[in-house]
Amino acid sequence: MTQYSLLDLSPVPEGHSVREALANTADLARHAESLGYTRYWMAEHHNMRGIASAATAVMIGHVAGATSTIRVGSGGIMLPNHAPLVIAEQFGTLAELYPDRIDLGLGRAPGTDMQTARALRRSMDNADNFPEDVLELMAYLDDQPEGAKILAVPGAGTKVPVWILGSSTYGAQMAAFYGLPYAFASHFAPAELSNAARIYRRSFKPSKHLEKPHFMMAVNVFAADTDAEGAYLRTTMQQAFINLRTGKPGPLPAPVRDLEERVGPVAIEMVEDMLRISATGAPGTVKTQLKQLIATHLPDEVIFTGQIHSHTARKRSFEIAADVMNEINGAQMAAE
Repeated sequence: MTQYSLLDLSPVPEGHSVREALANTADLARHAESLGYTRYWMAEHHNMRGIASAATAVMIGHVAGATSTIRVGSGGIMLPNHAPLVIAEQFGTLAELYPDRIDLGLGRAPGTDMQTARALRRSMDNADNFPEDVLELMAYLDDQPEGAKILAVPGAGTKVPVWILGSSTYGAQMAAFYGLPYAFASHFAPAELSNAARIYRRSFKPSKHLEKPHFMMAVNVFAADTDAEGAYLRTTMQQAFINLRTGKPGPLPAPVRDLEERVGPVAIEMVEDMLRISATGAPGTVKTQLKQLIATHLPDEVIFTGQIHSHTARKRSFEIAADVMNEINGAQMAAE
């Protein structure tokens, strides 16, 4: 059986406010819980007017407080922006408030432009201390030896599950070496998906954290009642990526019927390559596409995302995705 989860950036659509975006996130999380999603993850991005999840730990508390059973976590916390002790305290607090429901996904990128990264003021050097920072953070969350000089309070002993996130083979190698679950950002960087999955599984070393590899694949989903409507909803995310790549990020654009006329075929080709790990269209079409992606990459878990302008349409898209995954899993179980 393939678990299914949801990644939310708390999008701020054109014509709407940040306050509405935050309320929509809580509403979507409750909906996801009712649909049987395993996890609800939030992502850290900064200086982006279309994304309201910058204070990721705060948002996780917001979502966990609005739900009761679904796991809630980060997909992810961009660790270069933070001191490991601070993250241990934040997620230790969340773990004490919401026991056995918190995940800590860690990324190596800053999640923003370099000028904003400097404004975050973690460090002005270019040293890549990600592996050391991950180990330090995990140590703070573990049981503490007698006489430990530095304690994460809250945090110590909570053993919040840590995931490694990545969009290259670097994260796959690191997650495998330390025996941690691994999530690949194939929803926007699919080039190394197959290589990363293969390296992670082949190199995985069992640990006290995880006995066998657990590989998560990120998939965009734009599901609707018809193929045409799914393709129409998808134009919002296509525009958002094009705007980002051309230095014009802003609120989440409304969908359009004439995207190629507006942006040209070169931009369409670029964004289609980035978004090729997607399922778009009516339920039957989405099912066919998801079955193929799962059969090809054999993930233990898929995490769906999808920047859709209409909150109602977004909820419906994730509802269709859950129904389709239940059908796929049911057929798989019947065949075993």
